[in-house]
Amino acid sequence: MCGISGQFNLKLQPVPNLDRRLARMNAALAHRGPDGEGVWQHPKGFLGFGHRRLSIIDLQGGTQPMSDGNGLTVCYNGEIYNYRDLRDELEAEYEFKTTSDTEVILAGYRKWGQGVLQKLRGMFAFALWDESSKILFCARDRFGIKPFYYSNQAGQFNFASEVKALLPFLPQIKTDDDGLREYFTFQFCLGEKTLFEGVEQLSAGHSLTIKNGNVTTERYWEPHYDHDWNHTKRYFQDKLRELVNDSVRYHLVSDVSVGCYLSGGIDSGLVALLASKERGHGSGTGNGSDFHAFTGKFAYGPDYDESARARVVAQAANLKLHEITIDSKDFIENIGKVMYHLDFPVAGPGSFPQFLVSKRASENVKVCLGGQGGDEIFGGYVRYLLAYFELCIKGAIDDTMHSGNFIVTYESIIPNLKSLQKYKPLMKEFWKSGLFEDRDRRYFRLVSRAEAIRPLINAVYSDIEPVFAKFKEIFNGKNVERASYFDSMTNFDFKTLLPALLQVEDRVSMAHGLESRVPLIDHPLIEFAATVPSNVKFEGGELKLLLKETFSDVIPPEVLKNKDKMGFPVPLSEWIKGDLFEFICDTFKSSRAKQRSYLKEGFEIESLVSREGKFDRNLWGLLSLELWQQQYHDQPERFSFE
Repeated sequence: MCGISGQFNLKLQPVPNLDRRLARMNAALAHRGPDGEGVWQHPKGFLGFGHRRLSIIDLQGGTQPMSDGNGLTVCYNGEIYNYRDLRDELEAEYEFKTTSDTEVILAGYRKWGQGVLQKLRGMFAFALWDESSKILFCARDRFGIKPFYYSNQAGQFNFASEVKALLPFLPQIKTDDDGLREYFTFQFCLGEKTLFEGVEQLSAGHSLTIKNGNVTTERYWEPHYDHDWNHTKRYFQDKLRELVNDSVRYHLVSDVSVGCYLSGGIDSGLVALLASKERGHGSGTGNGSDFHAFTGKFAYGPDYDESARARVVAQAANLKLHEITIDSKDFIENIGKVMYHLDFPVAGPGSFPQFLVSKRASENVKVCLGGQGGDEIFGGYVRYLLAYFELCIKGAIDDTMHSGNFIVTYESIIPNLKSLQKYKPLMKEFWKSGLFEDRDRRYFRLVSRAEAIRPLINAVYSDIEPVFAKFKEIFNGKNVERASYFDSMTNFDFKTLLPALLQVEDRVSMAHGLESRVPLIDHPLIEFAATVPSNVKFEGGELKLLLKETFSDVIPPEVLKNKDKMGFPVPLSEWIKGDLFEFICDTFKSSRAKQRSYLKEGFEIESLVSREGKFDRNLWGLLSLELWQQQYHDQPERFSFE
């Protein structure tokens, strides 16, 4: 795991002060690679790579940027988990000088060209220079686990693992208006958009090629939801067990210490239990284990503390559990740092506790396994149940419930409706208007936050129709059967929400020089899951049914049967009416804060604080945006080159 950066003149003319530019980019990414740094410059000065290294595999020989001595040079961030298998396949034609996965990318490109992407199993972002064809070839892994940002202005192409390394070379630091509209709708941007004008991100599963001054991008992978109707549920369970175990085994490959995150939920618990078994740990108290696990909690009752279930998993897996108790003082001291490391606001307030849990983890291990991805792959979000509940009601009214178009019926969904108990405010808002509209419009209403925040922002940023058009293109993608509502919902979240959550995962771990790995996000597993019929995954409206049934003998009952899992909720609504009130008000009272172009004239933070509900996100969305403005827009001198 590392930080990569580079500068490339599209006309193959020397880049002025290239050595200083690369040094500046490396300095901005120092936290990503505390174990070393390197630079490479083309002899003619039109291209240079910078690299900061976090040593995980081949601690001595894997330094970068790396050249093969025959015209190929790569600058790479990530882990190729099947690098040993590929090395065995390539050894007959390539003389390896290291045991690193980096060199496997060079050897693979030498043999397969850009087809090497189909061979790689893991998380990665890289730029590779091919001297013979004068091509700069860049790629990002299938899911967007590892970041790749770039700017392409005035014939100069720059790239980096984090936006902050690009800012010194932009004409100005400015917010992207289209990205901001998407942020106000979802609290993340879609596709290649970022909140910085002039900065894009290479989308997950895409490559980028620069040849003869032309920059082109291409999708090289996406899941296809082609259902397999020829096998039984038992077959899907056996196959799923095989693939998950296989992925966990691959994700444990490391030359340094490995630990686990534990949230108290099914996904992280399953990963920890299987990883412990793979490492040969038996059950026990957990106190004497050298396999560390980390969980965060808030002292605000069961809604904000799932450490009891984390302890159950830790004992079953014989893990040494570190419990991190977080309070409002921690928020005040760290939220600015979180916004700096995120590059720009994304997703919910969970990034704050994750930042602190990652900090504790980094003090004990260099690699940490997590359960990210399970909700998007196996259907873990309560909103899926709510959307289907409405569809069932409509089907019952229209007498089409048993026509074959429904994977659940209103009769079968009733036992699982208890999961909606805490979501009555969401249901009230959802059903306030638009009942029984087209499925894409209804799911858009479920995931959109635009209606709630519209009264607070200027009209130019609240026009949701252009955003809906982009949403619709993804939701109704050709890779999904049109009849499958469940797959359309999970596909949208997989392609949009998941990369946003992975941005958080990468940034809060790398802020502390910690590598985060996500075994449930493995392409053989994802490709298989996409073939499983929706009724097998979601029978009776049971969330994560296939995953839970498959591993019911592994996951403790206290975790498996818990229907109150809430992710990583932060007691922000409690804090803002108490310990955080003064901090919040002061944040919005500066002269610059009052002049933000997106806020309506007369905006009053006290009014918003008084109205904020327990699980509302309006305050979080505006607070994180304001703190981001303060970190980046109000301090451009921090990112100057000269």
